[in-house]
Amino acid sequence: MTATHHTVEELGAPMPSPELRATADRIVGNIEQVIEGKTAIVRLALAVLLAEGHLLIEDVPGVGKTKLAKALARSIDCSVRRVQFTPDLLPSDVTGVSVFNQETRDFEFKPGAVFANLVVGDEINRASPKTQSALLECMEERQVTVDGTTYQLQTPFMVIATQNPIEMEGTYPLPEAQRDRFTARIAMGYPNARAELAMLDLHGASDPLAALRPVSDADTIRRLIATVRRVHVAEPLKQYAVDIVGTTREAPDLRLGASPRAALQLLRTARAVAALDGREYVTPDDLQALVVPVLAHRVIPTPEAQLARRTTDAIIADLVHRIPVPGDRHGDRHTHWRG
Repeated sequence: MTATHHTVEELGAPMPSPELRATADRIVGNIEQVIEGKTAIVRLALAVLLAEGHLLIEDVPGVGKTKLAKALARSIDCSVRRVQFTPDLLPSDVTGVSVFNQETRDFEFKPGAVFANLVVGDEINRASPKTQSALLECMEERQVTVDGTTYQLQTPFMVIATQNPIEMEGTYPLPEAQRDRFTARIAMGYPNARAELAMLDLHGASDPLAALRPVSDADTIRRLIATVRRVHVAEPLKQYAVDIVGTTREAPDLRLGASPRAALQLLRTARAVAALDGREYVTPDDLQALVVPVLAHRVIPTPEAQLARRTTDAIIADLVHRIPVPGDRHGDRHTHWRG
């Protein structure tokens, strides 16, 4: 039997706009002027932005964590604030503070660093847990409450934080509640030999980051976010996402599984990845490609798994392979997921 093919109009799912792909290509190309040979990582960072999420970049020193964060921020013409997290940083430095104005004889609010479209937090695990917790409300609810008054944050809003996973002295591990608010965690990894050689030529005389110019703006990003929200997710794929997240809570190698927030952010990011690929629907491949970056930083291994040197990345990857993939009832493997 031949597969039945439908047009997008017949299925009622909106095709991602040409603007989305064109803008995404410009942003990725712009960032790659600074970051060599990391196209997949750059695209994932952009997908997190379009999914209205937050990004944790975790890797050893010197591999370009801060450069990626700053390059993404500079590629979009919007408000950007950089925060260098240090042990003496105060929560009010992040959220803002009410100060007494002698002229008006009243208190006025001085906004903190989070009042920007893109907030780049460098070495976030160097700040105390009290200061880290200042980000909890703004990352989840897009608002800040100071002295009983709530202030709404701008849209788009994204926190891009970096941290070094191996340096222990002078650092404070991110609490589980904080890690759970990061949509995805990525590791830059070392560049290959060719990319590293190109970096020596590119960065040897000057910093290419200084010459980077915006190729998009906040209004465009808002429109693209609205497009991503309309990407179709079939009911079997929603169940698949719930099954994946639920399995982490029963895994013998994990003492803390992923939260319901993880399932929501997995689907949001999958929508963004599908849109970047020019599709109006999510496939099982999208979810499978995202389970490690979206889930692995949220779970905690058992002491036995740690002694066996099993990483959360490996545990999550093993788990997802055991979960049955939703079946495709049609000859065209993508027709079923279109709606």
